[in-house]
Amino acid sequence: MFVDFIRNNKIAAGILTFLRVYIGYQWLTAGYGKITGGEFDATGFLHGAVASASGEHPAVQGWWATFLEAVAIPNAELFTFIVMWGEFLVGIALILGIFTNFAALMGIIMNFAFLFSGTVSTNAQMVLITVFLIVAGYNAGKYGLDRWIIPFLKDHKPINKKHKKEAALV
Repeated sequence: MFVDFIRNNKIAAGILTFLRVYIGYQWLTAGYGKITGGEFDATGFLHGAVASASGEHPAVQGWWATFLEAVAIPNAELFTFIVMWGEFLVGIALILGIFTNFAALMGIIMNFAFLFSGTVSTNAQMVLITVFLIVAGYNAGKYGLDRWIIPFLKDHKPINKKHKKEAALV
């Protein structure tokens, strides 16, 4: 019943729009600050996360620290780029309501990566709100560009049922 409400109700779409823009603004400003600041480098953060995996009460689980050491730290320049531009682009997409579900999914993946790395901040709050956006599906972007983009893409699939039938007749 609740899922049906957030997936189909116009009032829910309005509330989701507010939440979507709020989360988008958080991502946009975080990414923009990193891009324009010119000093963001994920290397220190990654090393700090690995250091937090040891001790009596580690904030970072060992499996995640292993991933960071083996994959992220050797490619810190790539991860720096992905974080900066990922945050910025997720923010723009959520604010505009374009490809909302995909943007929310990418945002929640980044939130979990930050949480796994021992950073709490606003990430848990953002995860909670983003879960509602993802569960709401199309309704989360109904009052955004998805209102026009999604139907357009559905009507202009490269191969839809009509084309399949025509191709089968040839």
